Amino acid sequence: MSLVGSIFGILMIRNIMLPVLYPLHLVSMFEYIELRFKSRALRKIATGIQLLGSFVFSGICLYAPSLTLSSVTSLPIWASVVTMGLICSFYITIGGVKAVVYTDVVQTLLMFGGVLVVSVICCQYMGGPANVWAIADQGGRIEFFNMDTSPFERHTFWSTLVLGVYMVQSMAGFNQAQFQRFISVKSLQLSQLLCSMFLVGLFMLWSVFYFSGLIAYAVYRDCDPLTSGRIEKPDQIVPYLVTDKLRHLTGMSGLFVAAVYGGVLSSLSSQGNAMACIIWVDFLKDRPYFKKFTDRSATNIIKLLSTMMGVIGILLGLLVGSLGTIFHVTNVLQGAIRGPLAGMFLTGICAPWVGKKGAAVGVFLALVFNMWLTIGKFVRGGGHPEKLPLSTLGCPENLYNNTLKDTLFGLNDTLSGSVFGVHNDTGTLHASESSGHTMYDISYCYIGVISVLNTIIISSIVSFITGPLAPGEVDPRVVNATCARLYRRLWGRLMRKPGQEPQSAITPEEKVSGVHMLPPLLTTDKAEEQTTFLDQVKEQTTFLDQVKEQTTFLDQVKEQTTFLDQVKEQTTFLDQVKEQTNDQDKTSDRAY
Repeated sequence: MSLVGSIFGILMIRNIMLPVLYPLHLVSMFEYIELRFKSRALRKIATGIQLLGSFVFSGICLYAPSLTLSSVTSLPIWASVVTMGLICSFYITIGGVKAVVYTDVVQTLLMFGGVLVVSVICCQYMGGPANVWAIADQGGRIEFFNMDTSPFERHTFWSTLVLGVYMVQSMAGFNQAQFQRFISVKSLQLSQLLCSMFLVGLFMLWSVFYFSGLIAYAVYRDCDPLTSGRIEKPDQIVPYLVTDKLRHLTGMSGLFVAAVYGGVLSSLSSQGNAMACIIWVDFLKDRPYFKKFTDRSATNIIKLLSTMMGVIGILLGLLVGSLGTIFHVTNVLQGAIRGPLAGMFLTGICAPWVGKKGAAVGVFLALVFNMWLTIGKFVRGGGHPEKLPLSTLGCPENLYNNTLKDTLFGLNDTLSGSVFGVHNDTGTLHASESSGHTMYDISYCYIGVISVLNTIIISSIVSFITGPLAPGEVDPRVVNATCARLYRRLWGRLMRKPGQEPQSAITPEEKVSGVHMLPPLLTTDKAEEQTTFLDQVKEQTTFLDQVKEQTTFLDQVKEQTTFLDQVKEQTTFLDQVKEQTNDQDKTSDRAY
């Protein structure tokens, strides 16, 4: 259902976010926060939240392929994290954005192609997709329409639907790396088309990844590698499948490792470059020391920052391994950190009444609540998902042990299997259910949406307490047109006294001159720039008036020229008449 939810997420990006952000021609998407709320401090807070989320994501991106490499080689996880972090930092630093674009294309093809090849071969080994699906269904691994509305149920129809909406919003909507891709095209229509194509690629990629998990379960349904001790973490199951069942195919392990590294490093390179650009634009560019830097010097600074991002990613990659499975940890941490950020952007776009005070309080309280909830989940055990029943009855050592026990002790096969073969780790879950649920048991699928709703609701409440913005106080370019129109009508009905026009921060002079349509005056430097710009506009207007006067004069000259031409034609005609008269006189004289 997360794939279905992603459709709604893409529609929100395509029809709500892009029509507002694309026409502003921003370098950093966090410039929008400053334009909308007229607060430089709030922009830096938003940038800091984004950087924190990107740092955590970079660490996860480095840790994930390291597990794969450790499954097929004897290289320790920490060595793989350090090595790949340095390699990725190197090519980002040397090649910049151009290297990231080229490597993204190659790495994405490797990622998709490698996982697809492994899935196809293993699926044939299991007798086809239908057989894989049947085995997974018998094992309780397929569930579409669990309509339970309890927020404590880990996966339901509603929780996965909500997760899909939020995941796409977080990955593609309010993410600097994706924002750079969307605004790099020539028109808004092309950007929206790119957004739709992103959905198609996402469907293909997620479908292959989800089905690869079903294939791994079908292959090891009777001999679970995690329970039998062959692997240490659940995330190693697919790499172990490649090395165990496909080792007879030369180069298959290397292809799969390259695919995993390609996909992860594609994301890591984009994140590293985007974070470097954010730090430069939002924190360093306007400082007095850096204002004197040339474009070449600025490029060198961004490359240095990219290297630093790689080092931070290495450090965090060494820390995330103890938190749980990669998918679960990624969604929990990204929901907790980036949820308030997405809420701030949606508040700015869809809630014209919210001012900077409301937005600041909303995002702060939402972030504090999320951190409290997330830390509590990991500390109290809610951060680790319960395991479905797993079997080791088909493992060679268990087959030998069961036969030996039946021979020596005459034990029943069913009793032997239940004691020595089948592992069901839901005892802890039942114990916790008997003692009641706490807020830390809320499904991780809801964390991101909870933070978004908290930000919007708290921001609105605080804004109504401190005084909402009037419709005229918000630049119409930075809010959704439909939301602005509805708020204007609501303001007119609820806030206006009979016979009184709604108050507006725009003076009549500004309405006539259109000054209110210019970008807000945010800093003294920008105010001076805008004043200079207005002076230039005034000079150009004076020049245009002069040109207009000269054009009028030229039109008059042209009219006079036309009149002279007509006089000239008449003079020519009179000359011709005079000549004819002379000729007739001469003829008359001769006749006489």
